[in-house]
Amino acid sequence: MSSRFAVVEQGPPIEVFQLNKLFTDDTNKNKVNLGVGAYRDETGKPWVLPVVQKMEKLMAADETLLHEYLPVLGLEQFSNLSVSMLLGEDSSAISEGKTFGIQVLSGTGGLRIGAEFLNKHLKYTTFYYSNPTWENHHLVFVNSGFTQPRVYRYWNPKTRAIDFDGMIEDLKNAPENSVILLHACAHNPTGIDPTHEQWIKIADVMEERKLFPFFDSAYQGFASGDLDSDAWAVRYFVKRGFELVCAQSYAKNFGLYNERVGNLSVVVNDPKLIPAMKSQLTWVVRGMYSNPPAHGARVVANVLADKKLFDEWRDHIKMMSSRVMQMRDALRAELIKLGTPGNWDHIVKQIGLFSYTGLTSKQCEHLIQEHHIYLLKSGRINICGLNPSNVEYVARAMHDAITKFPAQE
Repeated sequence: MSSRFAVVEQGPPIEVFQLNKLFTDDTNKNKVNLGVGAYRDETGKPWVLPVVQKMEKLMAADETLLHEYLPVLGLEQFSNLSVSMLLGEDSSAISEGKTFGIQVLSGTGGLRIGAEFLNKHLKYTTFYYSNPTWENHHLVFVNSGFTQPRVYRYWNPKTRAIDFDGMIEDLKNAPENSVILLHACAHNPTGIDPTHEQWIKIADVMEERKLFPFFDSAYQGFASGDLDSDAWAVRYFVKRGFELVCAQSYAKNFGLYNERVGNLSVVVNDPKLIPAMKSQLTWVVRGMYSNPPAHGARVVANVLADKKLFDEWRDHIKMMSSRVMQMRDALRAELIKLGTPGNWDHIVKQIGLFSYTGLTSKQCEHLIQEHHIYLLKSGRINICGLNPSNVEYVARAMHDAITKFPAQE
C-alpha cells in the first residue's frame, strides 16, 4: 500500500547544524569549529555560568517550587525585569506605564509572536531585513503571515563595513508601515553595528517614512560587556517617541541556550491600549504553544532581582566579551605576522560573537576540506571557536586558503 506521505520532499539542511555534525564526526585532532553560534571557553568547551549553577542549586533545594503551568504570557517578574534591563530603570516609558513584556521562547519565539501580532492586528505585510542577516529572520516573518519580504543594504564587501548610504536609500524607499528588523547590537552575521550618529539618521528616516522598528536583541551585555551600551539604540528610539517591539534572548548572555528563555518587550504611546494588546497576544501564544517553560525564566528572574547575583552575572558577561575581544586581536595579529594579503582591521572593529571575515566560499571550502576548520560558506566565523592553542593554526590555514585561491576583484 503506497503512503500518502510520498508527496513530502527532502528539505534542505540547516547549514549551521549540518556543519556542527560534520565537525563532530571529524576525527582529525586539529579540527576547529568556527560555525556554531554559541560561546566557548578557552578550551573550546561550552561554559555554564557559575551564577546559573548557583541559582539552579538553590532552586533544586527549594521545596516550594512546583511544576504547575505558568500563565500564557509567562512569569511576570521575569518580563518586568527584562523590560527594565532593556530600557533602563530610569526609562520614562516604564514610569509612565507605556511598556510591558511577555515571556516567549527565546529570541526566535519573540520574533514569531511579535511578527504574527503585527500581521494579524495591525495588518502589516511588508518587512525589511538587512543584507545579510541571521538566516532565520526571513523564515520566521514569512511563516507569521508577512507576504512582502524585502532587504535593505547593510554590508559592503569591498570596504568590509556598513553600506550606510545604501541602507538609508533603501529605508527612504520603504512603503509606510513597513516593519524594519534591526539588530540592537552585535549584528549577526557581520559583527558591524551603526555608530550613534548613524542610528540617529536611521531613526530620522524611519520617523519621516512612518516605518515600524522591530529590534532583535540577542546579545545585550554580551557584545561589549556593558548592558547599557548594548541597549543604546533601543533606548534612543524609545526616547524619540517611537512605538516598537523588541525580541530579547537570554541564550547567549546567560548561556541558557536550550532553556529557550526570551522576552518580547513592547513600547506604546498610550498605556490604555495595553490590556487589549495583552489579551490578543494571549491568543497568539495560546494557539501556538499555550504557555512558556518556567525553569530558565526563574533562573534569570532570580539573578536579575538580587543585587549581589546581578553583579556576579555582570562580571561573567564582561569576562566573556573580553575573551572574544582578545581573540579578535590575536587573529588579526597572526594574519599580519604571516603577511596575509588584505587588510584585517575589520576583525577588531567588529563586535560580538561573529566576524564576517570576507573569505570567499571557495576559500571556506578549502578550510573545511584541507584544514578541518568548519565555518559557514559566507565566511562568518564564531570568534569563540578560537583560543590561544588554535589561533595560530587557524591564521596559517586562512593564509593558505587566501594565497591559494585569491578573491576575484
